[in-house]
Amino acid sequence: MTTFRIASSQIGEGRAFLIAEVAQAHDGSLGLAHAFIDAAAHAGADAIKFQTHIAAAESTLDEPFRIKFSRQDDTRYAYWRRMEFTPEQWSGLVDHARQKGLVFLSSAFSIEAVSLLNKLGMPAWKIASGELGSASILEAMMGTGAPFLLSTGMSGWAEIDGLTRVILDRGHGLAVLQCTTRYPTPLEQVGLNVMAAMRDRYQVPVGLSDHSGRVEPAIAALARGADVIELHITLDRAMFGPDVPASLTVDEFRRVADFRDAIVVMDSHPVDKDTMANELAPVRAMFRRSLAPSRPLAKGIELSADMLTAKKPGTGIPESELSTLVGRRLVRDVVPERLLRREDIEGEK
Repeated sequence: MTTFRIASSQIGEGRAFLIAEVAQAHDGSLGLAHAFIDAAAHAGADAIKFQTHIAAAESTLDEPFRIKFSRQDDTRYAYWRRMEFTPEQWSGLVDHARQKGLVFLSSAFSIEAVSLLNKLGMPAWKIASGELGSASILEAMMGTGAPFLLSTGMSGWAEIDGLTRVILDRGHGLAVLQCTTRYPTPLEQVGLNVMAAMRDRYQVPVGLSDHSGRVEPAIAALARGADVIELHITLDRAMFGPDVPASLTVDEFRRVADFRDAIVVMDSHPVDKDTMANELAPVRAMFRRSLAPSRPLAKGIELSADMLTAKKPGTGIPESELSTLVGRRLVRDVVPERLLRREDIEGEK
């Protein structure tokens, strides 16, 4: 499998890369966008991702709302205008993310947005599910040499095959993410099985871009070896916006990050069963059994099988030696409250 780097993170080499997706949850507020950076860092994300919209470059007054949710924007175009930040404001967000130890990512929805983000040092391009057919934008991104994270929620295998071939043939790093374009996504439509098919098909890192609003899909994807996990994040479920039902809270995101980190610890410390068994020999003896009298027995008596039983601990004569003791005589009195010792038996030392 081919691997690649995003900033200091190696994608596809054991530790899953966690992306906190803000999208438009800031609702046009620069202050709220900065608050999301602090929250993503607290939640244990590796990267924070926004969306860079420039209304005049990507949209028209003819673009409809997919779902009419805005109470203040008469048109989708007006909504995109309200979501815009200036280049200086984007630069401030990038600096803040870096100060918090986060990789800054943003999806571009126009060539102008690609240019803006490229000047800010975008380390990878996240292609949203609806943008796989945007040839001019993809070409602009490929001209930067940066790797790609490819969501596939609106595409079948033929379209994914074509784009992955182009990206890989051009020498770019690539991770392909299973995604279901439902907000929120029902568990029966998450499609964890697709990750394995993608890994086999493309031999690249794979992952999950999840919109379920639950922790279980991400945890299950991590357990199945996902290399990249992208999850929408919200500061509170009472916040406004269409992405909130498909988002995790900061605490929920932290649970996913903690699970990821636990996997890293376990995978980086393989266990040798024989070594562990040897180390636990004293403990193992406490749980095993040795031979003991089943009743008080007098000196000189000839042992029979019914006179002996197995009791804890396993520090005495092993139960497996019972047949070798039958017919032997005791050299002293013994009681059932104590293990039978070798020195209790004639001819033993």
